[in-house]
Amino acid sequence: MQIEFTGRQVVVGKKLRTLAQSQLERIGRLLGRSTSAHIVLSTEKHRRIVEITVQARQQTIIGVAEAAEFETALREALEKTERQAVRLKDRIKSSKKREAGLRSKRESAIEEPTAAAPRRRAASRKPTATENGVQLKRNGKTIAIPVTVHSFPVRAVIHETHVHRTSESVALRPMTIEEAVKEAEFRDRDVFLFRDPAGSVKVLHRKRDGRIELIEEP
Repeated sequence: MQIEFTGRQVVVGKKLRTLAQSQLERIGRLLGRSTSAHIVLSTEKHRRIVEITVQARQQTIIGVAEAAEFETALREALEKTERQAVRLKDRIKSSKKREAGLRSKRESAIEEPTAAAPRRRAASRKPTATENGVQLKRNGKTIAIPVTVHSFPVRAVIHETHVHRTSESVALRPMTIEEAVKEAEFRDRDVFLFRDPAGSVKVLHRKRDGRIELIEEP
């Protein structure tokens, strides 16, 4: 994997490079085909911020962390990136299994011949409906056959959906799309609501295949 380091008012030492390279190589093997990774180290007052961007075949993975020391922030960002890589791999496996199952069903439906419907015998006697069952005439005699009638409830039972309220998926300040993507990854959210600098409401939604779609208000 090709790894690029950027230090903003920071010199990236050999220890941090070695730590990042060993962990990213494992993430690269997990994803199968990872093209590149970019690590940015910056400092703001007493905070040390590390941002990792891994460009995979299916998606761009971003891990952001901050701490008092660069080594601690780097380890946390690498852990977040690896968790996202594991989730992405699981999504890809699940998607392939569903596609294989659907393809197998279609092939089975094409290969198996349609069974011929059995012929019905001509009814020799026509039954007559009564209040308590069915009447048949046999040899000039009328025979009553009882029929069990099942009753069903008039209204189906509807279970109330459990709703859990949370504010973790809502941004409290306006932000750009790039900032919203990083914040959603940082909070580990598949749905994230925010406002852009112009005040328009937007929603980020992570689909089952791992891609993120942007939903804008009409």
